[in-house]
Amino acid sequence: MPDSPLKQNFTNAMKDAMRAKDKPRLGIIRLALSDIKRIEVDERIDLDDARVIGILDKMVKQRRESIRQFESAERAELVAQEQYEIDVIQEFMPLALDASEIEAIISAAFDETGAQTMKDMGKVMNIVRPQVVGRTDMAEVSKQIKAKLA
Repeated sequence: MPDSPLKQNFTNAMKDAMRAKDKPRLGIIRLALSDIKRIEVDERIDLDDARVIGILDKMVKQRRESIRQFESAERAELVAQEQYEIDVIQEFMPLALDASEIEAIISAAFDETGAQTMKDMGKVMNIVRPQVVGRTDMAEVSKQIKAKLA
């Protein structure tokens, strides 16, 4: 099965970083490719773009958590490094959704499911998640859905 376009973009970016001798960028790209490859080997599948975006989203979340910890420890140099890594990873992710787009997706999911109570949260999330993963913070989406259900 052929590589997904997103994986191909990573491979091309890795080659470009190697030619430019951009070691920090190259390291981050290789790290992302190794995460993707590890999952492909473990699960014996070729990942599609949606799954690759999920992996990248997880990497960004991990770095945001590290930034919070480094900020509380007043380690500005480590915060800058983590932010740089987030910036490089996000270059490969789809464009972020704005608040009105997220609200429209959530409203459409409510209309589709007829959600009324907190018991319906899972139904709404199952419709919303594939549309927004990697394009916004899922914690914020969850908060908005909970607010509508309350």
